Amino acid sequence: MSSPYQRLAQCLAAGALAPSPAEVHGILCGLICAGHPQAEAAWLAEVAPQGPVGDLLAEASARDCRGRLDALAEQTRADIEGPGLGFAPLLPDDEQPLSARAEAVYDWCRGFLYALGLTGVREADLSEQTREVFNDFVDITRLDLADLDEGEDNESALTEVVEFLWVAAMLVYEERVAAPGGL
Repeated sequence: MSSPYQRLAQCLAAGALAPSPAEVHGILCGLICAGHPQAEAAWLAEVAPQGPVGDLLAEASARDCRGRLDALAEQTRADIEGPGLGFAPLLPDDEQPLSARAEAVYDWCRGFLYALGLTGVREADLSEQTREVFNDFVDITRLDLADLDEGEDNESALTEVVEFLWVAAMLVYEERVAAPGGL
């Protein structure tokens, strides 16, 4: 049986851009955390595959994908707006190769940064602490993943990076949306 990540990957493959589920989730999280007033609608406009008009099979597939994306958006918003402990970046299962999971982290960060750009957030708009997060995300998107080995040190490092992602995203959300005087 395929994981939710794999099912979403199959769904997204039908679109013209075919982004990874991690990138799509990073975009959604970035839009929500930056305080975009219509985050879900803007996100769907960016990532939802559209079936060719008149192709009933493609239209049905696009509707199914839209349903999956709607459910992901609803759950993600609830997780981010909740106490923060339920939120986690959407990444492949731990059984997947380290290289695939590291690439997904790269994609998630790239999507998050893209969303900040869509909302017009600039580095100068952020506090010093959140600017560090922004720069760390940029650094993650510059990593060379070509020769990543499956060692225990790299597993531990990836686990730490994933934990950092959710803490960092919540920091951006707290600063941009939840804090008094936020958007």
